[in-house]
Amino acid sequence: MTAPTKPPHTTPTDTPSGSPLGEKLHSPVIDWFDENARDLPWRRPEAGAWGVMVSEFMLQQTPVNRVLPVYEQWLARWPRPADLAKEAPGEAVRAWGRLGYPRRALRLHGAAVAITERHGGDVPADHAQLLALPGIGEYTAAAVASFAYGQRHPVLDTNVRRVFARAVTGVQYPPNATTAAERKLARALLPEDESTAARWAAASMELGALVCTAKSESCHRCPIAAQCAWRLAGKPEHDGPPRRGQTYAGTDRQVRGRLLAVLREAHGPVPQSALDRVWHEPVQRARALDGLVADGLVEPLAGGLYRLPLS
Repeated sequence: MTAPTKPPHTTPTDTPSGSPLGEKLHSPVIDWFDENARDLPWRRPEAGAWGVMVSEFMLQQTPVNRVLPVYEQWLARWPRPADLAKEAPGEAVRAWGRLGYPRRALRLHGAAVAITERHGGDVPADHAQLLALPGIGEYTAAAVASFAYGQRHPVLDTNVRRVFARAVTGVQYPPNATTAAERKLARALLPEDESTAARWAAASMELGALVCTAKSESCHRCPIAAQCAWRLAGKPEHDGPPRRGQTYAGTDRQVRGRLLAVLREAHGPVPQSALDRVWHEPVQRARALDGLVADGLVEPLAGGLYRLPLS
């Protein structure tokens, strides 16, 4: 059987803003979103910009079902940035629980302090001011500006990148890291109207999360299946660089998680001996602990004691 022919890769110059391609995608995806969007707490009006920002930090590399309980507890305890800024950064790490990648907790705490000091405790609406906050990168600034303030920005997370790769470019998966070509394409596909652009950002993300998934796409439920370049080409297999796996068991990440679990559950400094019991291999255990100290997640004290950071 002859392999299906790949369509030529679409470049951003093929899809100028307001192009027929973009217009053909916007309405069906947004209409689908209106009918199928999940009722998530950070999408409700009462969440505000701070709730949106907290969710964006927590959702990075973490599924919604794991984020939901931690998010609810976090906002109940720290409903405004100033509430979090008053606390020691170690309390943010403690409340982060088992979400993983705990440096995100420190970054969120740092952002809360900066918001309190620079913006009177209100998450800024200006994209440049968001980008200037500690711990806020290109994606998070665009996401908060779009989802919280209804602004027109390309919001490129993994789900959106996969939808664009398949529907427009005709390949199964996007590159491992976001490229300049993807950013240009995302800008080209943005609706001109600001509120429609914000809705498009949320809708294309939800489509990637629920329908155009990484492992089991549901083309029969996709509102743009008829226009999808990858489906029309016969779904050619990925032929780019190997995709990065999410290994965990036996890694330094697992050891770091176990060490942090002991410190989170403790009410005071923890002796080295208590940490030694969480992992049998001393070299890896020491390396993981040193990494936690270097990342500012753990503070070493005199006498071989350790605690979550107070400053």
